[in-house]
Amino acid sequence: MKTVVLGVSGGVDSSVSGLLLKEAGYNVLGVFMHNWHETNEEFCPAKKDIEDARSVCQKIGIPFSIVDFSREYEEHVFSVFKEELKLGRTPNPDMLCNREIKFGPFLDYALSIGADYVATGHYANVEIIDGKYNLTKAKDEKKDQTYFLALLKERQLKNVLFPLGKLKKEEVRKIAKENGLITAEKKDSTGICFVGNQEFRNFLSKHLKAVPGNIVLTSGKKIGLHDGLINYTIGQSKGLGIGGQKGMEGAKFVVLKKDLKTNELIVAPEGCSELYSKTVTVSDFSIVTDTKLELSKTYNYTAKVRHSKEEHKCKIIRVTKNEIEVEFKESQRAIAAGQYLVLYKGKICLGGGAMN
Repeated sequence: MKTVVLGVSGGVDSSVSGLLLKEAGYNVLGVFMHNWHETNEEFCPAKKDIEDARSVCQKIGIPFSIVDFSREYEEHVFSVFKEELKLGRTPNPDMLCNREIKFGPFLDYALSIGADYVATGHYANVEIIDGKYNLTKAKDEKKDQTYFLALLKERQLKNVLFPLGKLKKEEVRKIAKENGLITAEKKDSTGICFVGNQEFRNFLSKHLKAVPGNIVLTSGKKIGLHDGLINYTIGQSKGLGIGGQKGMEGAKFVVLKKDLKTNELIVAPEGCSELYSKTVTVSDFSIVTDTKLELSKTYNYTAKVRHSKEEHKCKIIRVTKNEIEVEFKESQRAIAAGQYLVLYKGKICLGGGAMN
């Protein structure tokens, strides 16, 4: 009998994953990863999540335990997140968490105790194609999470199971309800895990110093004040605190750039050409499976520039040892340095990297 260490989060997805794995005949061990310690329980529901995870494991009939990776998370995820913000970039800690924690130390932990696999409630699939392990899209396209898993490597996928890859979200909730799991109606967690339920700026103020400065137009004209560049991202239009300008009445302003040298937030009217890009460069592009990325004359790839966006047709116009350059068929709005571009070829997730 194969042994699987399942990352249980206290949510419906990992709960049903455990049930399905046990029904499939695996020896399943439920493990809660404690990656962040928040003293204020109002903001962080970890205590409730642990209780729910423990309850589900008891209901399913699998052992439950907790492992603490908070030190590794602080060093390899949160510290990088803070440095990226200070550089004016837009980081994605969830992608780093998957590479550096869930399929890093957590996978190592599982193998060290004799397990054959780790499993999570991600909506994704691992498929062997031409003898190689590939990361492929989930059946539920709306819930597909391959974007967040794009930094993984084939050597990790060999020991990974995604039990929900062939299911729709509504099917998962139905299974949970039919089996009396307390997480059946529990809302999905959203946002950055360590921020929890608190306002993002309030959270940042505890960890990074925000330096106020001027909000300016591309002409250099001052039109307002910002409360720290770390609190804004490219393309943002809400929370700027600026009204209409003479000669630009009714214009909706969006963040165009962040000038770290002058500490200025540069804004422009929504729809301005400078907000759109057709080509992007990605440094340190991480390939999931040993696949050669080929230059193309046609738009034979697709890519996402953020998880919430749909895939767009693109082609690779330059490949070097350290970076790739991608050209989209249609211009993309608000490309922010630090955000990840994830590349696809059909159903296969080829990999990803942070955009410059």
